[in-house]
Amino acid sequence: MISSPRTWIFALFAALLAALPGAARATGTLRLEFRAEEKGAAEITRLDWLVSGLALQRKDGSWTEGRDWFGYLSAREGRLQVDADGVLAEDFRAIRFRVGVDAAADQGDPARWPAEHALNPTVNHLHWGWQGGYVFMAVEGRSVGTGFSYHLAGAAKPMVVELPVEFRGGGPVTIRVALDAAKVLAGVDPARDGIATHSRPGDALAVRLKQNAASAFSVAGVHYDLLQTAPALKKTATRPAGTTPFALAITQRFPQVNLPADNPLTVEGVELGRRLFHDPRLSINATQSCASCHDRANAFADPRKFSAGAEGQLGKRNAMPLFNLAWAQSFFWDGRAKSLREQVLMPIQDSHEMNERLDRVVAKLAVDAAYPAEFERAFGHREITPERLAMALEQFLLTLISQESRFDRAARKRAEMTEEEKRGLQLFVTEFDPARGLRGADCFHCHGGTLFTDNLFHDNGLALDETDLGRMAATGLASDRGKFKAPSLRNLAVTAPYMHDGRFATIEEVVEHYDSGVRRNANLDPNLAKHPEAGLQLTADEKRALAAFLKTLTDETFTHADPATPPLVFRATTTDVR
Repeated sequence: MISSPRTWIFALFAALLAALPGAARATGTLRLEFRAEEKGAAEITRLDWLVSGLALQRKDGSWTEGRDWFGYLSAREGRLQVDADGVLAEDFRAIRFRVGVDAAADQGDPARWPAEHALNPTVNHLHWGWQGGYVFMAVEGRSVGTGFSYHLAGAAKPMVVELPVEFRGGGPVTIRVALDAAKVLAGVDPARDGIATHSRPGDALAVRLKQNAASAFSVAGVHYDLLQTAPALKKTATRPAGTTPFALAITQRFPQVNLPADNPLTVEGVELGRRLFHDPRLSINATQSCASCHDRANAFADPRKFSAGAEGQLGKRNAMPLFNLAWAQSFFWDGRAKSLREQVLMPIQDSHEMNERLDRVVAKLAVDAAYPAEFERAFGHREITPERLAMALEQFLLTLISQESRFDRAARKRAEMTEEEKRGLQLFVTEFDPARGLRGADCFHCHGGTLFTDNLFHDNGLALDETDLGRMAATGLASDRGKFKAPSLRNLAVTAPYMHDGRFATIEEVVEHYDSGVRRNANLDPNLAKHPEAGLQLTADEKRALAAFLKTLTDETFTHADPATPPLVFRATTTDVR
C-alpha cells in the first residue's frame, strides 16, 4: 500500500500571468491540494500523473491560461508540491487543467528539460524512453490475486478536468480537490478487461479509464492561507583558487542532471579522488582499495559473486557497478545511502569490506609525502578530513559516465544493429499482453529510458533469503521487504554475476528468470504480478534475440579506457555528442 489509511495528500502550486489593466495587478499564489481516496476493492500501489495547462475562468465566462505550466504528482514517491506565483486579483468561478501534456510536450525531446523540471524523465519516471511520449497517469496494483498496470497516454485524446469553484485571486489561496481513485477503476475488472493498457489505437480499455479519470476529480473546499517560501535556487560554490574546471561532457540524449552545488568538479579534485579510489591504505591492513572490488574492465563491478574484504571476510551482496551515478537519488542495493558523498565512506568502515576507521585513514594519508599538497591543490587546504576525502571520491565517481555503446551509436545512425538485436529491442520495449496481440518481454517498466534504469526499488520475484530484507533493512517498512534497486542494464555483458546476490551467472539465466522463474509474493512488482502463472512463454528465438540486444549496451570506450585516467568519453565540441 502507498499509505495507511488509504488517503494521500499532495499539493500543487499554479502560476498564471495575464496582462490586465488598472487595479487588477496584485498577484498571489494558488495552491491546488489534491486528496486522493482509495475506496475500491483493488489495492493500488502506484498512482502517479502529470498535469498541465491550468486555466482559470473569470466571472464573465472568459478563460485565462498560463504558459509552460506543468506539474508531476506521485503518491508513491510522496511528491507534494510545485511552487509558482502570479494569480491576479480577480474573481474566478472555475478551474481547468489537463491530466497529461499537450502534443508538443509529449513528442518533444525529453532531454531538454532541466534536472528538477516536472517533465524531466528522471523526476517523473513516466516517459516511454526512445519510443517517445509520456505516460499521463500510471495506476498500478493488485486485484483478486492478479497484478494490473494501467498506463494512460496519448495527447490526441487528453483528459481535461473542469471544476466549478468560486474564489478570489491576488493573495494566497488553496483549492482542495478530491481525486476518487476508485472512480478511475470503476467498472474495470482486470480478470475480464485485461491487466494492462498501452493507449495504442483501438485500446478501448485505455479510453474508458481516461474517461473515468477525467470525471474522478471534485472540489472539496477553498481555503485562504499563507504558504511557505519557495526554496532559493542552488548556488554553485566557488572553485578553490588555482583549480581548473573539469570538462565533464554528457550526451544530450541523457536527462539533464544537477551535480553537487557545493563540490564543483575540478581537474585537481577528480585526480585526487582517482588516486584515493586506487589506494589500498584506505583499508585496515593496506591490502584493499575501492578498485579491488570495482574493476574498470567490468564497468567498475566485481566478477565475483561476493567480494572478499581486506581481511578475507566475505561480503553479503554482489558489488554494484559504478557508472552514471550522477542520476541516482540513493545508493547501494537497499538505498541506505542518500548521497554519493555519504556512500563512499561506508565501505571503508564496513566490517565486511575495508574495515578501517576514518580517523586512522586520515592519519595515514596525512603522513604521506604527497597527499597534503594534493588536498591543498584540490581544496585550498593541506588539512585532510573525512569530508574532503568523501568530496574527492565523489568528484571522481561523478566522472564515470557510460554513454557510448553500440546501441548508442545505432541511435545516432553511426552503427547498425542486426535483425536479431532489433527484434530483441522490440521485445524489450513491448508489454506482455497477449489478449491485445502484444508479446513482449516487458523490460522497459523498470529499465526504460536512455539510462536503462528507473533508479527505484522493486521486488522482481526472486526466491527470498530470510537473512536479507532488501530495501526494508533501510526503511523498516514491511512493504519494502524483498525490494532491491533496479541496476542499469548498460554494460550488462561485463557485469556478471547478476542480481543483488549474484545468483545468475549469465544474461541468458536472467532472461530465463523473467520468462518463467518469477515467484509470486506480497510485494511482487505489479508489472510482474500481472503476468500469468506460466510466465511470458517466450520462444527460444525470442530469448536469444533479447539477450543479443542486451549485449549491444556494452560501452567499450568506458571499460577499456586507460585505468590511470578518468573517462571523459566526449568533449563538448565533439560532433558525436548527440
